[in-house]
Amino acid sequence: MSTSLTEAKIFSCTQSRDLAEKIAASYGIKLGNVITSTYSDGEYQPSFEESVRGARLFIIGSTNPGADNLMEMLLMLDAAKRASARHITAVMPYFGWARQDRKDKPRVPIAAKMIASILETAGATRIITMDLHADQIQGFFEKPVDHLFASTVFLPYLRSLKLEDLTIASPDMGGSKRAYAYSKELESDVVICYKQREKANVISHMELIGDVTGKNVVLVDDMVDTAGTLTKAADLMIERGAKSVRAICTHPVLSGGAYERVENSKLSELIVTDSIPLRQKCDKIRVVSCAELFADVMQRVHGNRSISSKFLM
Repeated sequence: MSTSLTEAKIFSCTQSRDLAEKIAASYGIKLGNVITSTYSDGEYQPSFEESVRGARLFIIGSTNPGADNLMEMLLMLDAAKRASARHITAVMPYFGWARQDRKDKPRVPIAAKMIASILETAGATRIITMDLHADQIQGFFEKPVDHLFASTVFLPYLRSLKLEDLTIASPDMGGSKRAYAYSKELESDVVICYKQREKANVISHMELIGDVTGKNVVLVDDMVDTAGTLTKAADLMIERGAKSVRAICTHPVLSGGAYERVENSKLSELIVTDSIPLRQKCDKIRVVSCAELFADVMQRVHGNRSISSKFLM
């Protein structure tokens, strides 16, 4: 690596500490020292306990709700900017609030755009994230965005299963592009679930477009929240004659009764990354780490090298 490059340092927000330690170990440097002081009313203040002047900083933290995760990232970006760091990269394995990427009815916010602006104002000079809920969110930023795909860690795992009669499925019409990309890599068929919602997180009706009889089905999605869609789709596919149904979801939000739904469903397994730490154990959930992917991309960014080989779809 060129000696003219600024020093690279990696720091972590609180909730992403375990993943950040894995990324730092894979990168080959120690995780930087941050101390967070908390007031009795819940207000907190992160502090870099080492000089960052002139350095390239990678600040790792997923911004899934509640708001504390996003707020901590913003405070750390601001602290880094005021401490004269030269480059400040916000590494957000999961970019939270991304489902609000457009006005789908009158008088609602476009939260993803607002948060993109706030991150840049706070001090981010670059964004690294993975499997955005909608690709166009990249356009909400004025700074460079490296949008990684978890397919680079999921595809090797899928191939290791050596499933015969493999079919890739999308749990909704919006995920069809992702499903077709996986099917192209795996040379498999594709089926699509069509769902109607009464309101957010409540499905009134679901139908299947395609044949799953005698197939080993893999559902592919960017995130799993309540797991209502996934478990309903798995049940429907087993009813329609599928041999097995498993799901790949990049971000394990898993809110509400999601863990119980997964455990009691017809899913053989749910495969996720560690972009968000799991809140509890579940025998059906398998975690595939994205640490090496982020570490490799961060090294390439720091060395001003291409990362196009990390974009499988």
